[in-house]
Amino acid sequence: MRKRRAVSEINVVPYIDVMLVLLIIFMVTAPLLKQGVDVDLPIAPANPLAVDSPEPIVISVDKAGVMYLSIAIDPDAGIDADSLVARVKSALESDPKRPVMVRGDANGPYQNVVATLVLLQQADVESVGLVTEPGEN
Repeated sequence: MRKRRAVSEINVVPYIDVMLVLLIIFMVTAPLLKQGVDVDLPIAPANPLAVDSPEPIVISVDKAGVMYLSIAIDPDAGIDADSLVARVKSALESDPKRPVMVRGDANGPYQNVVATLVLLQQADVESVGLVTEPGEN
């Protein structure tokens, strides 16, 4: 009768399976990490939001004046003024403490940001923050 010897090789198949699963997870979540529309923000020293505050409603205004809403069905598609007012108003009715932020393009006309602020005033927003890039102190 023959004696069985212990196999001294490492079975790497389970490790390959784990690596493939992780690769798929990262491939699916990477596009979701993009934060809104690409806007060149102005540079100014400002305090960041508190960590425990609810997720803000972000309205991005690009150079051409097109508005994008972070809580829209498609955040990467432009939104018209009436839809913006209605969506922001309904979101604030369910959570009035939710902060509202405007990301305006630094190279676009100031009128674009002012028009967005007027729309937010129509949506009964009491306080609006302006998003900037951190600058030198």
